[in-house]
Amino acid sequence: MFDLVPWRKQPKGDVSLLRREFDDLFNRFLRRGFGVPGDPLAKGLKFPTTDILEDNKKITLKAEIPGVEAKDIAVSIDGRRLTIKGEKKQEKVEEVGNYHQMESAYGYFSRTIELPAEVDSEKIDASYKRGILKIVLKKTKGSESKKIQVRSRS
Repeated sequence: MFDLVPWRKQPKGDVSLLRREFDDLFNRFLRRGFGVPGDPLAKGLKFPTTDILEDNKKITLKAEIPGVEAKDIAVSIDGRRLTIKGEKKQEKVEEVGNYHQMESAYGYFSRTIELPAEVDSEKIDASYKRGILKIVLKKTKGSESKKIQVRSRS
């Protein structure tokens, strides 16, 4: 929430004000909720954010995608790589006034996730409700976990 910055003696004049304004602008840019994949300035932000749960028979992925309609979301799978793409469209607002703050982001997004196991691409269920995309992927027989005994060689 608050950034720690090393204390520096601030010179008097317009240059220090300009520097603070640029620092503030840069910090606001990095705090935005939509990270661009592969962007080194994004500080690891990824959109959509995901939770992945694996059990013996399936993998369940939940992705937070608020403000997007289900028709604007596309999900595809290629081997163990699941891709979620979509677009958050900007609402047309006819309000008159001055914005004091605007943090909402709009536009296209894409996120590819490496799944922890092989899945059956014919048995995938995807649903979207209240901003949460839930994808349930059935694991293939070959991907089920198996405990392997390690023998000691003497």
